[in-house]
Amino acid sequence: MALIFDIKRFAVNDGPGIRTTIFLKGCPLHCVWCHNPEGIDAKPVKLYTRKKCIGCKSCVDACPQHNLTLTPDGIKDSGRCILCGRCTDECPTLALQMAGKEWAMDDLMTVMEKERQVMEESGGGVTVCGGEPLMHADYLVTLLTELRRRGFHVTVDTTLYASQSTVTRVMPLTDLFLIDLKTMDSERHQRLTGVPNRQILDNIRYVSEQGTRYWIRIPLIKGVNADDDGIRRAAQFLKGLPTPPEVVNILPYHDIGKGKHERMGTHYNPEGIDMGEPDEATLNRIISLFGNMGLNAKVGG
Repeated sequence: MALIFDIKRFAVNDGPGIRTTIFLKGCPLHCVWCHNPEGIDAKPVKLYTRKKCIGCKSCVDACPQHNLTLTPDGIKDSGRCILCGRCTDECPTLALQMAGKEWAMDDLMTVMEKERQVMEESGGGVTVCGGEPLMHADYLVTLLTELRRRGFHVTVDTTLYASQSTVTRVMPLTDLFLIDLKTMDSERHQRLTGVPNRQILDNIRYVSEQGTRYWIRIPLIKGVNADDDGIRRAAQFLKGLPTPPEVVNILPYHDIGKGKHERMGTHYNPEGIDMGEPDEATLNRIISLFGNMGLNAKVGG
């Protein structure tokens, strides 16, 4: 089994059409700008939203470890949590929530079936992302097989940081890959994500060679990868592939992950790397650069 930490219905930015997106927990990358830090650890994590807390002590009384204390600054965790989830079950305002739970396949498919009509009418389907879904190859193959059996269009949103054998297993079950490309500089990639990029670039080339449909998604971050040289290297790499991507989605940086780190009690961008949202002039210049290379690039998606 793999843990699921979110299911987003009526998603419009996770592939073509209107989609339902399944978020699997666990990722081998630790991007400093990660939008879903609750999805990095493969185990459940607990989130606390102070402004939702009404101080009722339901969670304190429910905890079998006597781990929680109500203070003037909200609920405090003493470090004895075993992630049993009883505190989150009792919280009436959802100030405490658990990210990550197992789903029986029948129950998961019941959720997927709810928007079948709108998916089919819009040319949408189901997207599986994370975290990194390829971390859970056996479960992912089972999930994709069931989705295809039911006739859903299937997209996998991935970093492609996985063995080529895993990519080979998943490829025939996938209608479209959404592939993240952070930066062409492997040393910078290692510093910002925790892993080098060679395996990712090799797998992008491999997917391209097989003729599988794929889009490239570039999180564009001022101070990280929004410089002309880095973008030009990315465009040259993509243009030189046996089958270039159908679309290059440029995704401007935002710091939505910061609030999630606060809820988890962890630190966003602990090394203080200078990151910012690219301005409109930068976005226009980059779109033009890709266009001049014959690549279909657009902001968002």
